[in-house]
Amino acid sequence: MRIRELSHSVYQTAYHIVWGTKYRRKFIKDYVKVELVKSLYKILKRFPSWYILKINTDVDHVHLLIEFPPTYSISSVVRELKTYTSIDLRKRFPFIRKMYDGGTLWSCGYFVSTVGINEDLIKKYIDRQNTKDRGIDISSEFS
Repeated sequence: MRIRELSHSVYQTAYHIVWGTKYRRKFIKDYVKVELVKSLYKILKRFPSWYILKINTDVDHVHLLIEFPPTYSISSVVRELKTYTSIDLRKRFPFIRKMYDGGTLWSCGYFVSTVGINEDLIKKYIDRQNTKDRGIDISSEFS
């Protein structure tokens, strides 16, 4: 993960997001996956501050590792991802359009997990915050 900057903040956030197909239907075959990946990267043109780090799928769900600024909520990012991929896949594949007959393509829920730096390292860092001001060099503890 890179440290990224906005005009008044610096952030380093990555999220592992997983969502499934409605009714766990197994339609994400290799040829559908190719179009799904294209669709996800097309979304990045609309949101240039988002960065997709990894994409993978099974036949009935999608795994995504993504970075985006803290100005976006996780729920709004997931909504955009699911909405635009659904539109693109329906346009591209008539069998998907027919399978869901106007209903939603993706299940309503999702899983999200933050991906961060070593937790022990952060705890040490927080514990030692005041030490640097006292003139004690603790930089070797974080190497």
